Amino acid sequence: MIRKILLVLLLALIVIQFIHPARNKAEGAQANFIGNKYPVPQDVKDILAKACYDCHSNNSRYPWYSKLQPVDWWITNHIKEGKAEFNFDEYLARSPRYQYNKIHDVAELTEKHEMPLNSYLWIHKDAKLTDDEIKKVVNWADGIQDSLEAHYPMDSLLRKKRPS
Repeated sequence: MIRKILLVLLLALIVIQFIHPARNKAEGAQANFIGNKYPVPQDVKDILAKACYDCHSNNSRYPWYSKLQPVDWWITNHIKEGKAEFNFDEYLARSPRYQYNKIHDVAELTEKHEMPLNSYLWIHKDAKLTDDEIKKVVNWADGIQDSLEAHYPMDSLLRKKRPS
């Protein structure tokens, strides 16, 4: 009986190797990319590329093991969740309130070492940010917040409090 169960599991594992979700790869320039409105210095761009863009952009780098199932499903789900939370390539398509609050979250979560996620760092050791890199990202994000504050009234930027 155990032998039959193991055989079915092996067959299922073989079959799922042929089922892969679409890759997170966009062609060409991204019209709503944050850098189209707010300057992204090269050093910050490099930091974002190594630690953020795989999950928070329309272009992810896929490691060799992403060709294996069910790892590919796990990675794809991780990317979908990351993009749903925040996407650098769709940033300008959103309202100023969204932009203000999300760039605030970028600074805050980076400063608190909550981003990149530990589960991402297990596999991507190079994405672990130094204190200097964190400071650069936070200062850049703060600059975008300052720019938004200069162009919009604060009551239009802050999250509305939910009734208790």
